[in-house]
Amino acid sequence: MSYAALQPGDTVAVVAPAGPADPERVARVADLYAHFGLQARVYPGCHRRTGYLAGSDKERLADLHVALADPTVKALHALRGGYGCMRLLPLVNAEAVRRAGKLLVGYSDLTALQALWCLQGLPSLHAPMAASDMLVAGGTPDEAGSRVADRDALFQLLMSPLPAGSVLAPPLQPAPRQQGLHASGAARGRLVGGNLSLVAALLGTPWAWPLNAPEGTLLFLEDVNEEPYRVDRLLTQLKLAGVLDGAAGFVLGSFTEEASPDTLLREMLLPLCQAQGKPLLAGWPSGHGTPNRPLPLGLTLQLDADAGTLTLLQDFLR
Repeated sequence: MSYAALQPGDTVAVVAPAGPADPERVARVADLYAHFGLQARVYPGCHRRTGYLAGSDKERLADLHVALADPTVKALHALRGGYGCMRLLPLVNAEAVRRAGKLLVGYSDLTALQALWCLQGLPSLHAPMAASDMLVAGGTPDEAGSRVADRDALFQLLMSPLPAGSVLAPPLQPAPRQQGLHASGAARGRLVGGNLSLVAALLGTPWAWPLNAPEGTLLFLEDVNEEPYRVDRLLTQLKLAGVLDGAAGFVLGSFTEEASPDTLLREMLLPLCQAQGKPLLAGWPSGHGTPNRPLPLGLTLQLDADAGTLTLLQDFLR
C-alpha cells in the first residue's frame, strides 16, 4: 500500500502512545506544523503524565483509535518515544489500523507499533518525532543544525511523491569508526526493524517483526545508551531466534553511547554477513543520533551495500 503525500492545509494527528513530553514543547508543536503549511491536531494524551507514561493505557489507546477513525486526519505523528507502545499492542484494534490506512511516523519505542502496521500490510516512517527531535533545543550548534536539517527533510518527504524507483542515499558519509563495518553485495526484501531493544523484546509475541515475507527481508537496526555487553546480548538473542540468519541483508543506523559497540558489531554481524554472502550497510543516518533522516519501513527495497543506497521497489507516497 502507498499513501497520498500531504498537501498544504492537511491535518496530522500528534499522539503520545509512549512517554510524556515537556508541556512547553507540546505548546510549540502546532506552530511548527503551521510553518510547513500543515495543521497539527494535538490529542489529549500529549498533555498528560502518568509516571513514565503519557496517560493511562486506556487514555493513550483512546487517542490512537480516535485519530485512526477521524477522516480529516491524514497521518499520525508520535510526540516522543520513551516507553509504553508495547503495552498497547494487545489493545489496539488491528482492523481499525488496516481500514484507516494512515501513515505512522516515529521511531524508538514506536518500533512496536510500526511492527503492528507492517503486520497489517502498511508501511510506516522511521523519522524524528514532534516534541523530542523537531523542536530544536540545547546541544552544540552542529547538533542543532542537524536537527533542523532532519526536520526539514521529514516535511519535504511527507509532502512530495516518493514512487517506486526512488533511490535513498545518505546525505553524509558514515562516521570514520563505521567505515570498516561493511559487507559487499546486494539484496532485496521488505525493510523491517528499528530500535534493536524493541526488535528483540517483540520476539516470541504475535507482533514480532515478520521475517517470512516472500520477497525476503532486510533488517534495519539502531539503538541508544546500550553498553556493548547489552548489544551483545540483544544480537545473540536475535541470532538464537533465527532472525539474523533469516535476513537477506542488514542496514545499521546510529548506535549512540559513550562506549561504542562498533567493535562488537564487527565481531558478530560482519563475520555472519561475510560467511553467508549477505550485504551489510552501516552508518545509515537514522536513529537516536544526529543526523536522523526519515526512512520508510515495511516496503520492499533493494539494498546495494557497495553503492550505499536503498532503492524503493514499491510506491511509498504518491
